[in-house]
Amino acid sequence: MTVMRRKTQCELALTSGVEGEAFEPAARDETVIVKQDTESPAETECLMEEVCERENLLQAYKQVLSNKGSPGIDGMRVEDLEGYLQHHWQDIKEQLLSDKYRPQPVKRVEIPKPNGGVRKLGIPTVLDRFIQQALMQVLQKRWDKTFSEHSYGFRPGRSAHQAVRQAQKYIAEGNNWVVDIDLEKFFDRVNHDILMSRIAKRVKDKRVLRLIRRFLTAGVLEGGLVSPSTEGTPQGGPLSPLLSNLLLDDLDKELERRGHRFVRYADDCNIYVRSQRAGERVMASIGKFLTGKLKLKINQTKSAVAKPQQRKFLGFSFTGGKQPKVRISPESIHRFKERIRGLTSRSCGKSVSHIVEDLSGYLKGWRGYFGKCDTPSVLESLDGWIRRRLRSLIWKQWKKPQRRFAELRRRGISKDLSARTVKSCPKPWKASGVSALSIAFPIAYFDQLGLPRLNIQALN
Repeated sequence: MTVMRRKTQCELALTSGVEGEAFEPAARDETVIVKQDTESPAETECLMEEVCERENLLQAYKQVLSNKGSPGIDGMRVEDLEGYLQHHWQDIKEQLLSDKYRPQPVKRVEIPKPNGGVRKLGIPTVLDRFIQQALMQVLQKRWDKTFSEHSYGFRPGRSAHQAVRQAQKYIAEGNNWVVDIDLEKFFDRVNHDILMSRIAKRVKDKRVLRLIRRFLTAGVLEGGLVSPSTEGTPQGGPLSPLLSNLLLDDLDKELERRGHRFVRYADDCNIYVRSQRAGERVMASIGKFLTGKLKLKINQTKSAVAKPQQRKFLGFSFTGGKQPKVRISPESIHRFKERIRGLTSRSCGKSVSHIVEDLSGYLKGWRGYFGKCDTPSVLESLDGWIRRRLRSLIWKQWKKPQRRFAELRRRGISKDLSARTVKSCPKPWKASGVSALSIAFPIAYFDQLGLPRLNIQALN
């Protein structure tokens, strides 16, 4: 009953301006089909009216709610957006339509990168995220069909897994060298004038153009001070991925013009060639193109011309041979193990059942992404390693030899094997690998606790 009431209040808040006319959810979800098309000119000067249409706004509202996220500089939470819109939407809509809306500065948040350093995010206010989402939805419908078939990031119906599989096909065709391009601080260094010129070719509504420019230049709150934004598209807002795809579409079109086999996901671009010499030529020429036309720079420390099996792409890598397989990159496995070590620390003081609860969400998410590799033996090995970590933790918690002996006996281990295990394995990690603990805590034991398996093929 509560859910129905909240939904109705939200629909009433986002009215079109006609008294009593409320938002209605779409009758069904429509999947956007990704299809390359010629670059279309702007079709209308009334784009802002389309942004403010009820159906588009309700879709944007639902998306912002599902994305959750932290508050911006005004402290408003996602949960507070509904009430705010109920009281202020008509004023906000009037500001948008009359070209008077002014976004607030984004809040600077730094998150650590897996390989060191930090990634700077710019978190817009919840209201600005809502408006960006509504704007992005309208623009994406128009722009996405004009983007390259080789672009996979932040596009409807496309995924990182599709990008990796396409790369696998190129390698299988004999393109045994990869030009692995990583753009240096791409989202922080996008040139606003170049980006706006690309947008202006597609958008005639001056209100939309000025609103996008205001989002780009809204400023950043950091350390209590607001700094101006003279370049970049802050990561953290719904509009940024679409704008990045628009700018890098120039790169895609240039690579297509040259006849290259490539895959791009956001600012990660891999070009597949048949020789190292060809790869070095491509790296040099594309570097000049990026610097000269888009004012972007290749990160020399993260980019290289190499064999595909020596590089990682979206967390994956490839095996050698005529039929390359998709495997999990060593770096991804290392990060995974570091995370598991933290969750299964032998000094955490938690029971095994509670630790399994902590592991469950992370393992399911990791499996959902990396479980689609072609090397299930690696997943099976990781499953065994996780169970051994848990057995080691149990052995540590038992502490004294007398208890260890009693617990093994209680679980059906013979008196002789229990005694030999307690005597020869005082260290938890060594004990976790012996037969006594494998018998006392078999795979079925962890299955019953709800520990997800990474290798789901083993369950079939």
